[in-house]
Amino acid sequence: MGQKAKHNKTVTLQHKDENGKVTYQYQFLKNTKSLPEKLQLKKYNPVTRKHELFVETKSKN
Repeated sequence: MGQKAKHNKTVTLQHKDENGKVTYQYQFLKNTKSLPEKLQLKKYNPVTRKHELFVETKSKN
């Protein structure tokens, strides 16, 4: 079996509502060598049923 790449890191993409409460989150595998800055992606939020901005936060892993 192959080994996991050293530059890959699991990050969490979270969306927070206007009160600061997390409504939904995605797990994402990020290559830190090619993407050193924080990710901000527009993804679908099934709670609000809209495409909204998700911001990278650290994973608990």
